[in-house]
Amino acid sequence: MIVGYRMDYQQTYGRTYSRRNDRGNNRNDYRKREYTNSSYNDQQSTDKFMIQIDTEKVGKLIGRGGSNIRDLQDKTGTRIQIERSTGNDTTGVIIIGSAEGQEHAKNLIEESLNDSPPYHSQRLENEQRECDKPQIDFTNFDWSTASKKCDEFQKEKWSKCTPIVKNFYKEHPSVANMTKEQVAHIRKTNNSIEVKYMFDEKNDVSEQLWIPNPIETFEQAFESYPEILEEIRKQGFAKPSPIQCQAWPILLSGKDLIGIAQTGTGKTLAFLLPALIHIEGQEIPRSERNGPNVLVMAPTRELALQIEREVNKYSYHGIKAVCIYGGGNRKEQINVVTKGVEIVIATPGRLNDLVEAKILNISTITYLVLDEADRMLDMGFEPQIRKTLLDIRPDRQTVMTSATWPQGVRRLAQSYMKNPIQIFVGSLDLATVHTVMQKIFIIDEEEKTNMMYQFFHNMAPTDKVMVFFGKKCKVDDVASDLALEGVKCQSIHGGREQSDREQALEDLKTGEVQILLATDVASRGIDIEDVTHVLNYDFPRDIEEYVHRVGRTGRAGRTGESISFMTRKDWSNAQELINILEEANQEVPEELNQMAERYEAWKKKRAAEKQFERMDSRGGGYGGGRRSNNRW
Repeated sequence: MIVGYRMDYQQTYGRTYSRRNDRGNNRNDYRKREYTNSSYNDQQSTDKFMIQIDTEKVGKLIGRGGSNIRDLQDKTGTRIQIERSTGNDTTGVIIIGSAEGQEHAKNLIEESLNDSPPYHSQRLENEQRECDKPQIDFTNFDWSTASKKCDEFQKEKWSKCTPIVKNFYKEHPSVANMTKEQVAHIRKTNNSIEVKYMFDEKNDVSEQLWIPNPIETFEQAFESYPEILEEIRKQGFAKPSPIQCQAWPILLSGKDLIGIAQTGTGKTLAFLLPALIHIEGQEIPRSERNGPNVLVMAPTRELALQIEREVNKYSYHGIKAVCIYGGGNRKEQINVVTKGVEIVIATPGRLNDLVEAKILNISTITYLVLDEADRMLDMGFEPQIRKTLLDIRPDRQTVMTSATWPQGVRRLAQSYMKNPIQIFVGSLDLATVHTVMQKIFIIDEEEKTNMMYQFFHNMAPTDKVMVFFGKKCKVDDVASDLALEGVKCQSIHGGREQSDREQALEDLKTGEVQILLATDVASRGIDIEDVTHVLNYDFPRDIEEYVHRVGRTGRAGRTGESISFMTRKDWSNAQELINILEEANQEVPEELNQMAERYEAWKKKRAAEKQFERMDSRGGGYGGGRRSNNRW
């Protein structure tokens, strides 16, 4: 029980938590503030009411970022202050407001702090439960039998599901009659498309006999779906993009697809239009399906919102979509989901949240898209993805898109896709778009800021630049400095509120600002067609991220320019960067070649020293070896 008592208003000073907006930068600033009587002339009482809580529970009362204490204040109409810690077992919590509000706040605080048993008792209870469980002898465990039973359980679980209709493709006669030479020519002239069944050991001979021919016009793909054709015409597209040429026949045929292509090549539309046809073509009426048919998983909020905007451009039989993501209004997202939607676009975290809360039923999903799969794995979402896939029927149609083809993506595809056809657009090797001029400047760290401001000073009125930094704090610092100088800019990073991030992108799109300062949260899934420049203030941590950053410009047939600052600490990326530049026919600075040579020499020297240390250690000597400085 929490005990409280009233005290004179000016008897003590506490601290409260406030949020400030620092020149457009959304920072959380938790600071001590002294209050006087005039600060609270809107309160009905000038009395303070103090309660004592365990000091170890102060953090729980405050909540992450002060969220709990703000919520309590909003609910009760009071002000809640926490006394400075004096090292005692208890800490005073001061409640300022009406007597009714104080009592309400006291009760809510008591409930929030007592809703779970102390850690030590909970741990003992959990340990007792573990002891009560029957123990499994894994020494002689029959894994093959367990695996068989698991398969039988899965088969039984999904056996009562209504069959899925997947094949909606009616091959156009001009496509069906193409010769092998014509097919090869179309694929070669469309960015050297390569197409094959991915996992040969799983393929039936009959499956290998047929890979759909590519289409060359929208009519060849969607002649049987005039409403889709009308929606495409509204968008003003001239012809299908390379990945769309080959992906549409495959997906309309109901086959699983792995699409490997650079960002900005039309991957979203490649999987979206077949998804609309798939939804409408199922046997059960949409009103009786008890959940969505299409799930698109994306790594970031920005990409998820971009996909939602793309979906909303196409009106087809009243199909509705919702975008659910962390940082968005959870209540609003739940309201839309519960009213009924056919397409869910989601980030992995918020998706699992709503599934576990039994708000979203994904057992009805029959068409699954893992968009930017390589980025999702880079961000550590593989456990969430695998957890989600356990709740989706295994006979679904699955689409995976990626800009690269690392081992993790390969493993995921092999585990959860059935005989997928893989499309490569362009080279299998990592490469940047050839419409971007790439410039590399090898400089000292202290030169970066002056060169960046010189670039800003020389920008033309029609230029737009995305500047990438390695740390959120640097984004905030530069944004503050530019604001003080009267330069309009926007910023985006993981620490900003979602509404601020969306506004930042909108301001760059509309031309309200010419400068967007960002971390790698903006390196993928952001489609602003008229970005003219990318400036890498900090070189990215790996070459894949460099490729994605560069891909923010030179989009939709336009040209762009990428400027990258490199310092001695970036030397490990030098050789891979040289490969990228040479592949795109870009100038390679001689200093970059020298940097790569010095790094290779250092690696060899370090490897030799490690070998010496191991041998010395085995011989019982000093074993320390000499340590080399990381000199470039």
